Amino acid sequence: MPISKEKLTNLVKISFPNAEIIIDDIVGDQNHYALHIKDIVFTGKTLVAQHQMVNKALKDYLSSG
Repeated sequence: MPISKEKLTNLVKISFPNAEIIIDDIVGDQNHYALHIKDIVFTGKTLVAQHQMVNKALKDYLSSG
């Protein structure tokens, strides 16, 4: 399900408002992205826990289609 880089950035900013966010469209199809989110809320969290936090932030969008 394609999503613009701008919309994806806005969705991430809702849950991580103080984060430094870099999003790369790795294939150029608005469907495959690499997200780099740097935020203090990830400090001390395992990589799995960090992924779970990001997935939770995008849950509504990911489950919609």
